[in-house]
Amino acid sequence: MPLAVFLSCQACHLLWWAAFYPGLMSMDSVVYTWQVTTGHWRSDHSVLYNALVRLTLGITGDLAVLTLLQTVAMSAVLGYTCVSLRTLGVRGRWSAPAAVACAAAPPLGSFTVFIWKDVPFTICAVLVFAVSVRLLGRRSNGTWNGRLHRSELLLLCAGLLGVDLFRNNGFPMSVIASLALLLALPGARRMIAGLAAATTALTLLLMLVVYPAAGIEQPSKAFVYNLHYADLAVTYAQEPGLFTPDDLRLMATVAPLSTWRGAGTNCYVSDVLYYSPSLNRAAADRLAEPLVRLWWRVLRTSPQQIFGARLCRAHIAWAVFPGPRGMSAKTWTYGTSIPADLWGFRSIQDSPYRPVLTARPLSRTLNHAANFGRSAFRVPQLEWLFWRGATWCYATYALVALLARARRCRPLLALAGVSLGVQLTVLAANPAPCFRYMAAPLFIGVLCLSLIPALRASARWDRVDSCTWTNNARSCPRRFI
Repeated sequence: MPLAVFLSCQACHLLWWAAFYPGLMSMDSVVYTWQVTTGHWRSDHSVLYNALVRLTLGITGDLAVLTLLQTVAMSAVLGYTCVSLRTLGVRGRWSAPAAVACAAAPPLGSFTVFIWKDVPFTICAVLVFAVSVRLLGRRSNGTWNGRLHRSELLLLCAGLLGVDLFRNNGFPMSVIASLALLLALPGARRMIAGLAAATTALTLLLMLVVYPAAGIEQPSKAFVYNLHYADLAVTYAQEPGLFTPDDLRLMATVAPLSTWRGAGTNCYVSDVLYYSPSLNRAAADRLAEPLVRLWWRVLRTSPQQIFGARLCRAHIAWAVFPGPRGMSAKTWTYGTSIPADLWGFRSIQDSPYRPVLTARPLSRTLNHAANFGRSAFRVPQLEWLFWRGATWCYATYALVALLARARRCRPLLALAGVSLGVQLTVLAANPAPCFRYMAAPLFIGVLCLSLIPALRASARWDRVDSCTWTNNARSCPRRFI
């Protein structure tokens, strides 16, 4: 069954790969290539993913192998998830179609061939979910002995480390997912806590010590605190009386007050201020500390403004329906075409790798069909279903809660740990309503649809009166009635 799922998913992924060869791109893809081929390495993007881009270009001279490996990894994780779901009583006839749907559906299948750090992040997040399913399935069916098998330990470690390293703010998600497992799996709590602590510590060590020592440039303070500046802009537009004349002079040094006020009228996107032509980024970087102190003061005096700005900007994380189209609050899905000017990024125009950054589909027929599929799934009336990760977060929570109730096993609630971790992380800090930030819960939600038949099967299980205790864990086997 896992081999059949892998091959089926890979066949779908290969069609997307051939249609958009060497892969779908965005402005970030161009920046990755420029950074690693000109020695301008920066840690504002994933250094690990940049290294994969550099390795692929160095060996093959192109980026197609990288996107191909992404499809292989995603297909393997989907196959492993189906195997894990069997421990919950989910048959292959239920889980396999869900897995293939993840590879065939245009929003998810085409996402896998993007040259983006968010793709391996999503693969690792789904892997953590799959391992969680396997462990909690053992806990539910009475085979949990308080220990992780070696394969489970290795895969969980790989998943958590990938989540941490492929997205700079990924470690809070891994901590939340680990905490959910820690509470649900007695006997292995020290192991899981140690694993989460080790992967998080390694991530912070790399970011704060190793990368700077290796000559990798750290992002500017203006970039790090750009969400704080956006919070100030929203607050200034709504309550200008909170700011003293000294505050206004400080803000005016960075950008005209009209720019702050204008950017603050759109709380959905922080890029309106950060990429404004009138913003003096050198001044924003130099005056970062007093601006952050101002942010803290506003937070103390008017916390509802800061929290409101963050909640609005994290609309993609919690809202089922998109926001106002006129404020760029619809779901940012990105297109499939690569403009000739590479989104205005001039620094790479003379690079020998410039020809690599063009669309070269292996089949024009496949390319037209793939573009038609993506366009068909971008119907505005169905955006809430096909592109909004929040929709699938809530679907996952509902299905997991119903399963835990049907099995009378509260530890199964930990299955929602990964989706909850992604959702809370995006809620805490998010620049724009990008689909890619919430792609992992969408994959997980589709896979959780296979739990629906298992809910009906759960009604046939009856708890045996005799329970045994092993390693301080209660084990209650079940039987059919």
